[in-house]
Amino acid sequence: MTLHPFRTAVEARDHDAMVAMLHDDIVLHSPIAFEPFRSKAVVARLLGVLLEHVFDDFRYTDELVADDGTHALVFRSRIGDKDVEGLDLVRHADDGRINDFTVMVRPLSAATALRDAIGPHYPSIIGG
Repeated sequence: MTLHPFRTAVEARDHDAMVAMLHDDIVLHSPIAFEPFRSKAVVARLLGVLLEHVFDDFRYTDELVADDGTHALVFRSRIGDKDVEGLDLVRHADDGRINDFTVMVRPLSAATALRDAIGPHYPSIIGG
């Protein structure tokens, strides 16, 4: 199986390649925010924060592909001393770029650690 190009970019820690996979009108549904993150610019900043300031030892462990091309990318990581398990559910626009991205994490202590780690960076993510 060929790995999803977003997975390849994340595993290479290549922010530019990650952002290149995003549709201009992407919507990212976060496990820690009621309102989704909207737009390529905002999601690009969020991914930068996650890459540089939040996740340690991030790795995808499984990749599942639905008949319609939807990908489920299962991951493990750490945030501080908390182990994290999660899933990135990515759906694509007609041009192949990701236009709908849902992130789920477990356990609750991991979601709380994620919220706390992103919190100080939230104004720069939203405000640009």
